[in-house]
Amino acid sequence: MGRAHSRALYLLRTLEDDPVAVPELRTICGRDTQRLAAMQRRYGWQHQTTDWQVITEDPEIALFVNAASNELHAQPTIAAANQSKHVLCEKPLARNTAEAQAMLLAVEQANVVHMCAFNYRFFPAIRLAREMIEAGELGQLLHFRSRFLLSSGADSDTPETAWRLRGQTAGSGVVGDVLAHHVDLARYLVGEPTTVDALTRTWTPERHGIQVDVDDAVVCTMEFDGGAIGTLEASRATPGHVLDSVVEVDGSHASLRFEVQRLNELVLSRNGSRSTIEVTAPAHPFIGMWWPRGHGIGWGDSFVHQARHFLGAVAGRWDVEPHGASVVDGLRCAQICDAVLASAESGTRQAIPAPAGKQEVHS
Repeated sequence: MGRAHSRALYLLRTLEDDPVAVPELRTICGRDTQRLAAMQRRYGWQHQTTDWQVITEDPEIALFVNAASNELHAQPTIAAANQSKHVLCEKPLARNTAEAQAMLLAVEQANVVHMCAFNYRFFPAIRLAREMIEAGELGQLLHFRSRFLLSSGADSDTPETAWRLRGQTAGSGVVGDVLAHHVDLARYLVGEPTTVDALTRTWTPERHGIQVDVDDAVVCTMEFDGGAIGTLEASRATPGHVLDSVVEVDGSHASLRFEVQRLNELVLSRNGSRSTIEVTAPAHPFIGMWWPRGHGIGWGDSFVHQARHFLGAVAGRWDVEPHGASVVDGLRCAQICDAVLASAESGTRQAIPAPAGKQEVHS
């Protein structure tokens, strides 16, 4: 994530003739000084540090990007907001709802621009899907369906990723790490979930001497406020799937399908026929900033779009919402993920707390 965000910030100056903003990359923080030095050389960071407080206390820094492991999301982000810094924090926003609520309180009291890094919202095909749904092309929304399968839990864990195996550092396993992406997309494309019924499994309780106390796999069903239903599956223990991430939305008139491994395509099915939209035309979302028609972009470029959107909000060009995920959205995702875990633990369907304030319902 540090590479993804650094690359995105670095590329902003090259994306447009008149960039929304050109950030000065002042200080990068991490645990490994050799890797930090390599990041400095590659992306032009001015300074490096192993102490995040150096960043949050630096009066010359106006924007704090938190790409740390989950246990370091809340405290540094709150500290940065308390110093009036705008904040962009990786997903999941926090290890649990309580931490997320504290983060939201901090950014609202500081009146800073805030964003949670759900980069899937910045794939051109996902943005086009949202536009098509809002235009009524799918009709009444009936079903959200997704799967997100990885082999990472079946591979050998490294010291850099072992934190993902413990609830104290990660909060949860596949629920916060993987399912959260599709929970956010369900909200972005369909609406607010109201109930959830879930099962989780931990297949290997010990790895490399580490007691694993988080989930490896989850399956769940959801109800949405507009009447749609959803089925979601996620796992980090599927050796046959290095990365298999698919989202589908069914409506009364048509269906849409998006697959991360076919990043520049959106499949539209209607009246028994299926067509593939190559989301690479200049009029499509984001693509006009890149290459000629037909030339696709990559996963890392969603971070560039995300950084541009956030800096544009900081510059007052537009709001973070509805297309960017704010800390409010990060909190909503934390509430839903906590309900997923509570359902799996209790064996009962869980009601999801209604969002505070006015909500937008997609039809």
